[in-house]
Amino acid sequence: MAIQLPRIISEYFAADKAGGADAVAHCFTEHAVVRDEGNIYAGRDAIRQWKADSTQKYTYTAEPFSIARDGDRLVVTSRLVGDFPGSPIDLRYLFVLEDEKIGALEIIP
Repeated sequence: MAIQLPRIISEYFAADKAGGADAVAHCFTEHAVVRDEGNIYAGRDAIRQWKADSTQKYTYTAEPFSIARDGDRLVVTSRLVGDFPGSPIDLRYLFVLEDEKIGALEIIP
């Protein structure tokens, strides 16, 4: 069953699937923060580098299958399958949207 994602979140997953670090970074506000694997990436340049590094390190696909609201966050659960330890895994993406962009993202198991 397909889920309805907000436009910018849909763009984020499409850019991630295409492996485009620039396109992923463009989905975020200028001062956005990403938390992933115990690291914090602040600002578009750091987010661009995070995505470029993860794309080089692993090959994976992410398929969102549910969305829920938790306060000011949208929680998208996605199945990741790839060549990383623990694959496949369901991850939760906690998005905070600001002015049609992503202002914050935390990725947790």
